[in-house]
Amino acid sequence: MPVIDFHIHVAQPEHYHPWVIEWMQSVTEHMSIEKARKMLTPEGIQHVLQEAGIDYAVALAEISPISTGVTTSDYVANLCHGVDCLIPFASINPFMTGDLAKELKRCVNELGCRGLKLYPTYQHFYPNDARVYPLYAQAQEMGIPIMFHTGSSVFRGSRMKYGDPLFLDDVAVDFPDLVILAVHSGRGFWYDRAALLARLHPNLYMEISGLPPKKLLTYFPELERLADKVIFGSDWPGVPDLKGNIETIRALPISEEAKEKILGGNAARILGLE
Repeated sequence: MPVIDFHIHVAQPEHYHPWVIEWMQSVTEHMSIEKARKMLTPEGIQHVLQEAGIDYAVALAEISPISTGVTTSDYVANLCHGVDCLIPFASINPFMTGDLAKELKRCVNELGCRGLKLYPTYQHFYPNDARVYPLYAQAQEMGIPIMFHTGSSVFRGSRMKYGDPLFLDDVAVDFPDLVILAVHSGRGFWYDRAALLARLHPNLYMEISGLPPKKLLTYFPELERLADKVIFGSDWPGVPDLKGNIETIRALPISEEAKEKILGGNAARILGLE
């Protein structure tokens, strides 16, 4: 079973606001701007993944000019082109794109993106806002999974009220064939809501990037029961110790079958890599 990291960022430093760079340097020892530039290349990223024992990683675009910065879908698709271990996911900002469905079709059909990441807390919209529904309808029709940032964020301009996983309940009900990933699993306030929604909706998954693996059983005491609906992600390079995170999950007191599902099996099924 492959190990799949469903959440890495591949932006160059100039794509981010200064406060994002400052935060990343605060959590990553000896991370200079020049080192980041070299690491965030196709060759550098492949090296990092190989060192950690990761077979595939989802590379995320991000169009959040208010809070973090802009890394376009085109940039991410170009970076991933020809790199077998990297899977590009687009980003669309509902306030910056007129025809949401058309832009998704462009990102998939022309750029080769395999999924979509939305940032409600950074882009300031509720996931169940009806004006975003044409985007969901198009994604469902095309079989494209959508990741939603849920829970907290440390970055300026983010608003937590948009990150409540409960808003995904409407989306899951109205689009039952749309694969939905609750990124960070409601980090901070709403772990219980994310877990309940994952149990209730066959099409909704918990993605655990940015969460300390050693605390997963504290946040989710029924992790074994939820194993079919949990997907590993790191949030690299903001969480630099990829290998350590994976080893910690492998050491959790849950079944080996559950660990395989979390570390790659569920993601492989969603991404068609089985």
